[in-house]
Amino acid sequence: MSDPKIRWPDTASSLTFLTRGRAMPMGISARAGRDIVVSGTLSDAHTWNLVFLELLLRERGHRVTNLGSCVPDALLVAECRRRRPDLVVVSSVNGHGFQDGRRMISEIRGCVDLERTPVVIGGKLGIGGADDGSRETILRAAGFNRVFEEGATGLPEFLDYLESLESEVLL
Repeated sequence: MSDPKIRWPDTASSLTFLTRGRAMPMGISARAGRDIVVSGTLSDAHTWNLVFLELLLRERGHRVTNLGSCVPDALLVAECRRRRPDLVVVSSVNGHGFQDGRRMISEIRGCVDLERTPVVIGGKLGIGGADDGSRETILRAAGFNRVFEEGATGLPEFLDYLESLESEVLL
């Protein structure tokens, strides 16, 4: 028998809490949202990060295709060619995102159809602790549009990036 005083939070309030209290616009029309592909890396079997991103993006009005964990590069490229997303979001929490990301973005940018598709990566990209910015520099040079390292600023910076995309006019 459940205690009536205990109430589980709904998804929106849970996401607001997890995004450090930043309000997310609700009720965005489906037309205003973007088509976004969310993917893990080949070596990363974690799924909680991908589900969180999917919920976060859906709450913002976007249409999300979540490819899941351990995604082979060829599958990511094929799905992106088929779906033609407005954004690709790659997430890693096992600490190998830097290595996997460099290989992934090489495959994506090697496809003429995806040369201009915005692709971002975030999460735990290395196992050596705090980075001096060199991972971001290398990943951006390899072809990622943005890099969001784990930590206090990663998620807020990602939300700011999304807001900048949301304010762009769809052509």
